[in-house]
Amino acid sequence: MNAVERQVAWILDQNPDFSPLDTIFLTNRLLADCGDEALALPAKDDALANLDQLVKAGVQAGKTPDTLVGRQILEAELMSWAAPKPSTVNRLFWEKYAGAPRRATDWFFHLSQADNYIQTRAIAKNIAFPAHTDYGDLEITINLSKPEKDPKDIAAAAKVKASGYPACALCLENEGYLGRLDAAARGNHRVVRLAVGGRTWGFQYSPYAYFNEHAIFLDSVHEPMRISQQTFANLLDLVTLLPDYFVGSNADLPIVGGSMLAHEHYQGGRHTFAMAKAPVEKPVALGIDNVSCGIVKWPMSVLRLTSDDKMALTAAAERIREAWASYSDETVDVRATSNGVPHHTVTPIARRSGTAYQLDLVLRDNQTSAAFPDGIFHPHADVQHIKKENIGLIEVMGLAVLPARLQTELAEVEKYLLGQPNEMREAHKPWADQLKLAGDWTATNCHERVLQAVGQVFSRVLEDAGVFKRDATGQAAFARFCATLQ
Repeated sequence: MNAVERQVAWILDQNPDFSPLDTIFLTNRLLADCGDEALALPAKDDALANLDQLVKAGVQAGKTPDTLVGRQILEAELMSWAAPKPSTVNRLFWEKYAGAPRRATDWFFHLSQADNYIQTRAIAKNIAFPAHTDYGDLEITINLSKPEKDPKDIAAAAKVKASGYPACALCLENEGYLGRLDAAARGNHRVVRLAVGGRTWGFQYSPYAYFNEHAIFLDSVHEPMRISQQTFANLLDLVTLLPDYFVGSNADLPIVGGSMLAHEHYQGGRHTFAMAKAPVEKPVALGIDNVSCGIVKWPMSVLRLTSDDKMALTAAAERIREAWASYSDETVDVRATSNGVPHHTVTPIARRSGTAYQLDLVLRDNQTSAAFPDGIFHPHADVQHIKKENIGLIEVMGLAVLPARLQTELAEVEKYLLGQPNEMREAHKPWADQLKLAGDWTATNCHERVLQAVGQVFSRVLEDAGVFKRDATGQAAFARFCATLQ
């Protein structure tokens, strides 16, 4: 059996839209993309290993440019044959859902991995470790999964006029899209449609997942992010539909929001973050029947709402959001607006707790100042050598997504701490000098101690992003805000 025959056999096993009668058709479709010379390639047992061979053959046959984008487009097109039609995917998902929601999501997640939409091999490159802090074990990842851009693609992209289709990377129109220099290849991409808040939404997985079953829920309409009472209702509807998943939304303002503010979407998955494990340390009286509220022991400022009543929970969340939107406390640099520009919003996260519902509302403030031009409640300059980017939904919950540069940079820090020749960045020196004071750095303990030190920096990053600090002054200010909620 050659590589093409092996891949066709796998497609027939994977995709219920095809039967053995489609063998010749599928063979010719693969040859159209990778060249007849692929028939001479020996078969590999693994579908992804076969895929690599076929892509290489396609490049050699001139079917695609020998660039990162060219190879990605060909990969997605070859694997698109393994992905059932969108209509089939939706039919099978809801048939399985009728048996149990977990059965449906397990199937869809496996499909998205098998057809290489979820980049399992790239994700495996990430560095991940727990960091022990006063707030529990935070999760630290150094993101190595997204490949660096090919210089040839960058040069070519500068000459290409943007088409405006799809409007962004989250639009439903990406499903099955060929891809181009400025838009990812999505031939193997499938989206489950579902009803949320009386509108059609899409449910898909993230191709470069940061946690287990990292899902994305996206509005079918390309409209900007907006946190409102409808947001809370939507999140609670989604965790009703998928009770094993949490679902949260990035904030809807720059600096404190995510990287995709132009399209309404949420993120979720089957994962329990450190913030979800954090206890409520102080109850807050709202005066709303069947809803409990409390301040969570967390570096950021979080109010946790719990109830069996979704409508009451939604109303309570909206009361807090509205109160925070107009609340100022100059004594702790909290200002709702400046020159008519709003600064306050929330990052909401919904989950099930047994039969009850929980909503965590993280208070956000996106002000800047002369002292903190990147953001008053943003990672401050002394920790930006580790984390400079926005603190979005995932980081808020206790999972650090750190830049790939740290893989090599931390190795140089270790050499510095061990007194070895090094090329450590100057930006790391104040931090490394502080670490040196702890003494007793050895080749045996250095690596793990540096990783734990990174975790402590991330804990400080979250404290910087907290609007009411964890000291006596900050907690007194938090209590003053909570007193306005009754």
